Amino acid sequence: MIMADPVSKKINRRRALTLGMCFLAIGTLGIYGCKDASGNASSGISEELKQRIEPLLVGDLAAMAVRESAEDLSELKFNGPDGNTITMADTGGKFRLVNLWATWCAPCRAEMPALDELQRQRGGDKFEVIAISVDGGGQEKPRAFFDEIGLKDLTFYHDPTIGVFNDLKRKSLALGLPVTLLLDENNRVVANMNGPADWASEDALRLVDAVIAEQN
Repeated sequence: MIMADPVSKKINRRRALTLGMCFLAIGTLGIYGCKDASGNASSGISEELKQRIEPLLVGDLAAMAVRESAEDLSELKFNGPDGNTITMADTGGKFRLVNLWATWCAPCRAEMPALDELQRQRGGDKFEVIAISVDGGGQEKPRAFFDEIGLKDLTFYHDPTIGVFNDLKRKSLALGLPVTLLLDENNRVVANMNGPADWASEDALRLVDAVIAEQN
């Protein structure tokens, strides 16, 4: 396999990110359209943390909104890397960037190398990227995608039922794919966005550094 040079990969990722969001038909595995759309109404966190991160939601993260009332996602269920069901609480004790993606969603695919890079640079006992595939059926196709593009640092998570997406939609946290949530160590939503971003950008790294500093 011929690998693109880093500059070309970054340019291609930015081009793909302009594709907008891919929308799920609720209760099915299909797409009913892709369009340029991102952003959503805000809803909440502690004032101290809000003041720390809100000024950082610019540039690549301008579509991310701080929540005014933090939803608890502790009971959200999906499959861990061994295929067994876990809850969001099982990944707790640290801040997490939770991203829902699928192999049929072009903007999602474009984001994955940057999410992998973010995990490589900032992942640890205070922060983790939780990228959850919502591809229906078995895990073979999304796992093959991991191998195809050379993802090394992301842990594989999967929800073949689309239950995670549907739960987030009911909470007005998800409109389409990709959807990304920033969670605190207690599984509460700090901020969220719908649509793609460059998660390896300086804007993203500054945000993660700010939430890591919150735990010191």
